[in-house]
Amino acid sequence: MEQFESFLVAHLPTATSFHPHYELSLQRMLIGGGKRFRPALLLSVVQAYNPLLTQSAYHVALAIELLHTYSLIHDDLPAMDNADLRRGIPTLHKTYDEVSAILAGDALNTYAFEVLSDAPLSDKVIVKLVRSLSHNGGVNGMVLGQAIDCHFENQRLELDQVKMLHIHKTGKLIAASLQMGAFIVGRDDLAQKLYDFGIDLGLLFQIQDDILDVTQDEIKAGKTTNNDEAKNSFVTLLGFESAMNEANHLADKIMKRMKSFDENLRRELSPTLEHYINRHKD
Repeated sequence: MEQFESFLVAHLPTATSFHPHYELSLQRMLIGGGKRFRPALLLSVVQAYNPLLTQSAYHVALAIELLHTYSLIHDDLPAMDNADLRRGIPTLHKTYDEVSAILAGDALNTYAFEVLSDAPLSDKVIVKLVRSLSHNGGVNGMVLGQAIDCHFENQRLELDQVKMLHIHKTGKLIAASLQMGAFIVGRDDLAQKLYDFGIDLGLLFQIQDDILDVTQDEIKAGKTTNNDEAKNSFVTLLGFESAMNEANHLADKIMKRMKSFDENLRRELSPTLEHYINRHKD
């Protein structure tokens, strides 16, 4: 991941102009840190089956991180979560203004596909990757989840509806990261299994975030916390103890699913997943 981080810094979006901060706004949230969870998942699959493709896969991992970062910038906007802090630094609309934040998100969204199109992979594979990223990040993926999340603020949803919301808003991009790793190494036979695994992983990731929102302060979390009162989070719906039980159940399910993977995939995924699977217990 250190090599991927160097790749990311070397491929930050640039746009020379007389605008005082446009280029900085494109780069600020990318170099501000982040878990790099989605790139790590993709690169783990590649490392498991064809390490020689790892450097080629950096383009794809960066495309996912760019799309994810755009979603965070827009999620923090006053029209959505109105958050002041992200990745330990002020959000873009606080640093600059709302227009700059909207445009930076728009730019990172499209730059993701520019980077992806430049990946040193076959055109056939790139088409599969574009389809996966656009489907899971767009109309029937992350954006749908965000639309449901925002529309139903202050309206209580049923548990199945909340799961659908967060599968789309969080789970699908995580699932796509694993699926795209399989496409890169030509393991299309594993793509659906990894995608389904990623949906469960994304759901756990979201439940954990909801738990951490009420248990961590902003400094430790690196983002605005205690901001979910009006949202359909798992904690507001189920209560803290039941949300913890749901997280524990999902974590156990994920660990059992891991055992069905071959030795190479388990070895590569384990360091990334072990850090996150039980983070709600920390």
